[in-house]
Amino acid sequence: MPALITPADLAARLGSPTLRLFDCTTFLHPQPGTHRLRVETGQRGYEEGHLPGAALIDLQADLSDPANGLRFTAPAPDDLARRFQALGVGDDTEVVLYSASDAWWATRVWWLLRAIGMDRAAVLDGGQRAWVDEGRPLSREPVRHPPAARLTPRPRPVFTDRHGVQAALDRGSAVVVNCLRPEQHDGTAALHYGRPGHITGSINLPAAALFDERGRYLPPAALREVFAARGIDRQQLVIAYCGGGIAATGDAFALTALLGHEAVQVYDNSLQEWAADASLPMSTG
Repeated sequence: MPALITPADLAARLGSPTLRLFDCTTFLHPQPGTHRLRVETGQRGYEEGHLPGAALIDLQADLSDPANGLRFTAPAPDDLARRFQALGVGDDTEVVLYSASDAWWATRVWWLLRAIGMDRAAVLDGGQRAWVDEGRPLSREPVRHPPAARLTPRPRPVFTDRHGVQAALDRGSAVVVNCLRPEQHDGTAALHYGRPGHITGSINLPAAALFDERGRYLPPAALREVFAARGIDRQQLVIAYCGGGIAATGDAFALTALLGHEAVQVYDNSLQEWAADASLPMSTG
């Protein structure tokens, strides 16, 4: 199964006993008068209509470790495997992920699966919108996949932490990429994560720049041009970050799944951690 599939590809798989389909929709809402964001699950939209056979993932509750007080932190590999197993993902299943909001909510879950070596996973290109645009039906029937018998974790070093980012910047051994929008990168946006701007030494390639107007990934040739224009090539380690390790997976997925770039990591806690520590360098402009 390719890592990026079309609605037709998915429709041909519906009804397979090994398929586990998940709605990964999540929303972040700015809170008026603050720099904070409120997390909303996709529950309401799921109840109004979802792809047939899809179960809902609550990313914060189901697949995040709250121990450090930050949002969306990836659990340790064994814990993460147990969480996916409880959602129905096993050694013998195929997983398809989609979102009715931004695509990077689905790529975040794909990246979590990659972190534990689960490669039989795909993202629906264009998400729920693409499915509906083709005239395909939605369902209101709630779905909960039965727990899987076993999911064997095979951990990969696809996440890094603040120390890894600092070391890479000090050595010049990686391209560190801010995947937030330009106004957040340069520090002019009202929304920030404690301090405005970006990690000093990082470049900007917004995840949103990798998609067309219908929310589908650009073709591989166009993606190569976008990355090349930022000076990113297959010979470099790329560390992607954003506000909380979500949008960063939009870039990371494109590099690994669509362009075959293996040396890619996501800074998991991203600016919600980095910006909160005044000793860590940030820049504007």
